[in-house]
Amino acid sequence: MEYESDEKDLKAAGAKPLDGGRVGFLVRGWEIESRKRPILRSSVLNEWEEKLQSSHFPEMIFGESYLSLKHLASGVKIHFNAFDALCGWKEESLPPVEVPAAAQWKFRSKPTDQVILDYDYTFTTPYSGSITFEGNSEPGRGEKDESIENPFWETCQEKIDMVALAAKEPILFYDEVILYEDELADNGISLLTVKVRVMPSGWFLLLRFWLRVDGVLMRLRDTRMHCIFSDVARPVILRETCWREATYKSLSSKGYPTDSAAYGDPSAIYEILPIKTHKTQKLIIPIKL
Repeated sequence: MEYESDEKDLKAAGAKPLDGGRVGFLVRGWEIESRKRPILRSSVLNEWEEKLQSSHFPEMIFGESYLSLKHLASGVKIHFNAFDALCGWKEESLPPVEVPAAAQWKFRSKPTDQVILDYDYTFTTPYSGSITFEGNSEPGRGEKDESIENPFWETCQEKIDMVALAAKEPILFYDEVILYEDELADNGISLLTVKVRVMPSGWFLLLRFWLRVDGVLMRLRDTRMHCIFSDVARPVILRETCWREATYKSLSSKGYPTDSAAYGDPSAIYEILPIKTHKTQKLIIPIKL
């Protein structure tokens, strides 16, 4: 259980606000920053259309918003943004969810147009974060360490210790960033968000894609990451990804309600959605021999 921190907690943890008007903190060798900006401008969206070779996008894209966590000693940077998430959507290209003909969804078409759903209009993405390597950039540490290769994720048996995360300690920093959202022509919700909380012991985040197609389907794709603060040059970071999904029909057969109003909060229904895939990985920062 966490509680909101005060100046005493921040000082005890050695946390310092970021400079330059940025939102976030420098704590235990990590530069953790969040940025929230308005919906993407049409001029930038045109550039995205060319890059992604698509004219289909969510109604609301917060393309200049992001969450970034950079480990200064190693130069490893983990970040979350809408463009990379939509690259994942385009590459995966799931078949469109079938909807009842009675719904008469327009999907930004003219009333006289025939609606053809030939793409994944839910914008479901397998995205689980971006990672870059910027070399050793911590002040006073010298030049970039050329002996370090690009980091990668490796499957492991370890699990994120959710019990330890429930321990009572102050929250030094918390934020939630919306990356994109679409209300599916008032027939549901498609939403990608990332939340982070920083404690004296470490940081924890949840990247969540939440889909509800009213009367048809619900889908959750969650990515959780946890890092325990330490003084080692290479941080230990665990990442768990989980895909849960169920149709309204299958939930109804188990006695759950079919009214979409009962499924407004994905956290409240997390446990009732069956798991399709689940894996745990550890971040590996190799050293050249």
